Amino acid sequence: MPARPSATDQALALLRAHGADGVAHPGGTLLAHLQRVRARLAAWEARPALQLAGLCHAFYGTDGFPTALLPLDRRPDLTAVIGAEAEALVYLYASCDREATYPALHLPDAPVHDRFTGRSPTPSPPLRRDFAELSAANELDLASVDPAFRATWGPSLLTLFTRLQGLLTPAAWRDCRAVLLAP
Repeated sequence: MPARPSATDQALALLRAHGADGVAHPGGTLLAHLQRVRARLAAWEARPALQLAGLCHAFYGTDGFPTALLPLDRRPDLTAVIGAEAEALVYLYASCDREATYPALHLPDAPVHDRFTGRSPTPSPPLRRDFAELSAANELDLASVDPAFRATWGPSLLTLFTRLQGLLTPAAWRDCRAVLLAP
């Protein structure tokens, strides 16, 4: 009996089936960006669920990238491939109203404002750390592949991630400094 494809392979197949390899994105395609985000999280030794969330973080679009590959009523499709823990992080990332959330995200009781529902739940400390780590991996990829993005957004991202340093792993924080302070 052939081995069942890994969750990563299944997620890649789902991304391709929904056109991620044909969506333009800084550094090439959306699929290439998602793969780089997953690889960055892997380099930081993130656990598998966080890596899967990094690979799939744009399935529902994001506050900064509105193109959605799946509508929200298809969340069970993604859950079946990557699991409930990773999908919940994908939803949290996609739903985050960044302007309303980022200023207080470093505070332990600060809510994440959901742009889809208007609600503002307070994530658990582990979920808050995952969210911060995924946010860093995503933004650092963009800053790494797009000099104009880094020139425009690098200083404010460094300010954000400095505030979030307590939520980031040492590897993520080192990478933030390396990418955002590079000449």
